[in-house]
Amino acid sequence: MRNYWALLPAIAVMIGLILLYAIPTLINPQWTSSILGLFRQFPEDPQHAQNSAQNQQRPAGVLGPQQVKSRRMLAGFLVVAALALLGFNIQLNRESNACYQAATAWGAIDGDSAEDPCINMIYGTFFGDGTGSKIQDNSQAVPSYQVVHKKKPTYLRWIQNAPKYDEADLLIGTVMECASDLRITEEEDKVVVLIDANQPCPDTDNVSLTSYKLKKPLGDRKVVTVDDKPMEQISPDVDSWPTVVKKLVTGG
Repeated sequence: MRNYWALLPAIAVMIGLILLYAIPTLINPQWTSSILGLFRQFPEDPQHAQNSAQNQQRPAGVLGPQQVKSRRMLAGFLVVAALALLGFNIQLNRESNACYQAATAWGAIDGDSAEDPCINMIYGTFFGDGTGSKIQDNSQAVPSYQVVHKKKPTYLRWIQNAPKYDEADLLIGTVMECASDLRITEEEDKVVVLIDANQPCPDTDNVSLTSYKLKKPLGDRKVVTVDDKPMEQISPDVDSWPTVVKKLVTGG
């Protein structure tokens, strides 16, 4: 999958340079002013002479109260900007990791699509909605499902053609080639999910999510597939911020 941690060294350098200036300035703006003053050159012009005359009552290089306040405000803004930059990188990784983990939970294998998992590896179904009659002699089993009602998996926010939370009770992941053959049937004591095809679905590096709105709440009904085999209920979702920060610190 695309590794946004690869951006971290450049971001770390930028944050380091920002904090190198901002933290001493927050503590005592005079420190950074004195250091920067060593590299400052003033041209001999009337404006500089006028400014020097206006400030002659204050020792050279000493900041006034207004200058101290403004530099501390600037330093504070830079610290906030540095934290926002780090947070942005972490958020990119949360989104990418969530889409990758969800896609693999649904059965997608590693491949080229994993470079941009939220774009190419997992998406809402473009063709087929699980309705229709079974017409083939054989059927293929579907291994897993996810309950959407009250769960609201976060990764759905970032994928293409994402199902809407209020229009789905169940999510079923299949490869695109089999999405149109998905059949979902509600019965009194169970919900039956299968692929209406004589041949098994191929292994691919992407997965298509079909959303299904139940006619009545799932309740105690089982979700089964071919031969009434129980399906596995999965709950892939985005990693929490502490988990992602831990990976950032440990390199996991």
